[in-house]
Amino acid sequence: MIGRLSGHLVHRGPDHVMIDVGGVGYVVNVSDRTLAAMPALGEAVALFTDLLVREDLLQLYGFPTLLEREWHRLLMGVQGIGAKASMAILGTLGAEGVGRAITLGDWAAVKAAPGVGPKIAQRVVNELKDKAPGVMALGGSLDQAMGQSRAEAQVIEPSAPRPGPAAAPAPSAQADALSALGNLGYAPSEAAQAVARAAGDLPGGDTPALIRAALKLLAPKG
Repeated sequence: MIGRLSGHLVHRGPDHVMIDVGGVGYVVNVSDRTLAAMPALGEAVALFTDLLVREDLLQLYGFPTLLEREWHRLLMGVQGIGAKASMAILGTLGAEGVGRAITLGDWAAVKAAPGVGPKIAQRVVNELKDKAPGVMALGGSLDQAMGQSRAEAQVIEPSAPRPGPAAAPAPSAQADALSALGNLGYAPSEAAQAVARAAGDLPGGDTPALIRAALKLLAPKG
């Protein structure tokens, strides 16, 4: 299985790119967000990939981080979600946004993706909510997998430079905050919800800031 491609960008299509790897051009389907963050033609690029095998077709899908690829695989396991819908959701929300929406039960955010209706969005949240804390906890280690630094693993940025809310805190910051709350005795689900809310309130927040904000949210009211 092809898990990662590293080469030079030689073509950019409406929903795909071609990467030259040692003289072989690989066509890789990507989300709008990933496509917008691609470098200029001829420049170096690397993507983690997932291979979709059909009866009459092999298709590669590309992701800037392992965390995003993990969410793609989970989304594909939801009934009614195919590769096109998964890429639409990731293109709209990004990996961290998907994690926050599912953790917080925000199916309306999932429904904002083109072609995703309310029933499918609710199904995504309901079927993946129990898996979200585990994926959030893996965020930091996934980015450091394969013995590479983040700079080596991410030639392109994880999200497009488009107008809108600032980027979420790095997956490693969220994972570290989640781990810290777990060490304090909080259950994975409640810790994940608190970190997800904190990440939404503190775009770009580091681990200590997320922990402080999450603890405030978890503090007894009254």
